[in-house]
Amino acid sequence: MAKSTPDKGYQKLKADLSSGELGQVYVFHGEESYLREYYLGAVKKAIVPDGFEEFNYHRLDGKTLTMAELSETVEAMPMMAERTMVVVTDCDLFRLGEDGRQALISILEDFPEYCCLVFVYDLLEYKPDKKMKKLCAALDRHAQTVNFQIAEKSDLINWIRRRFRALDKDIDARTAEHLIFTCGALMTGLVPEIAKIGAYARGKSIMIDDINAIADPVLDAVAFNMTNAITRGDYNGASEILGQLLKKHEEPFLLLAVIGKELRRLYTARIALDEGRDKLWLMEQWGMRSDYPARLLLDAARRTTREWCANSVRLCQRLDRRMKSEKNIDDEGELKLLLMELAQKP
Repeated sequence: MAKSTPDKGYQKLKADLSSGELGQVYVFHGEESYLREYYLGAVKKAIVPDGFEEFNYHRLDGKTLTMAELSETVEAMPMMAERTMVVVTDCDLFRLGEDGRQALISILEDFPEYCCLVFVYDLLEYKPDKKMKKLCAALDRHAQTVNFQIAEKSDLINWIRRRFRALDKDIDARTAEHLIFTCGALMTGLVPEIAKIGAYARGKSIMIDDINAIADPVLDAVAFNMTNAITRGDYNGASEILGQLLKKHEEPFLLLAVIGKELRRLYTARIALDEGRDKLWLMEQWGMRSDYPARLLLDAARRTTREWCANSVRLCQRLDRRMKSEKNIDDEGELKLLLMELAQKP
């Protein structure tokens, strides 16, 4: 079973906030932007007194930042507060020139105790360059790196329940898993979906039908619904899903990629059934954090044969090569033909 290791920097940040002893330099990155923004706000609340943000809270654009500007900002003394906070967004520390790197190292080596500096990677990916040994060493000594990862299944379900309770609604674990499967595991994307579902649901308890009726599914969930319709022999249903995606101007090449991925997952599930493997094996093969999609895949695979799965994957690979090599190919038409071929009895 795929399970992420809790980030030590994240755990340390939580401990810092609890103790009230925040560090001096942080690097915030990771795909869970909801948590990143939440903890950025928590650090600000702990450091910057209300009403004194103009003097003690500074945001800098990393794209245009100079080390001279950074040095001047972090050295500015606090006013009516013990500390200042400086947030630098999307400054790629490992793409600074040689002079910039040396200046940054100097800033880190003689950093003022009264300042808390947070480098935030939002649109940029944080990718340390180990070849820059001096900069890496300085960051290791003086900065705390915090990776905001997707929450573990149990933590995410508890968070979802709390969000719905705030709307005076209840949701059980199985339905919360369906919500995660449908809308993805990122809290940033789940927040508006929970608000929509909570407003739509008539009863106090959230039902799977409520989610299916109003939620905006992620592309992987749509691809599963499409292939699942095919394995049920529902070509019209699969065709309708594809038509809706094309009307939204989704790129046919992208759609083929997600359909192909889903069929490979289905093929793996069929192999698991044939070889007596369980859902945990399937989860490990595809890096799944929850057994919910594994159970769905195994159920769908029971309606197929190994031969049909293998042929389906080959059909996708063949169309992929044609889309990449042939000119003036009717991508949308070819996708529809692919569905017709897949709809042959599994």
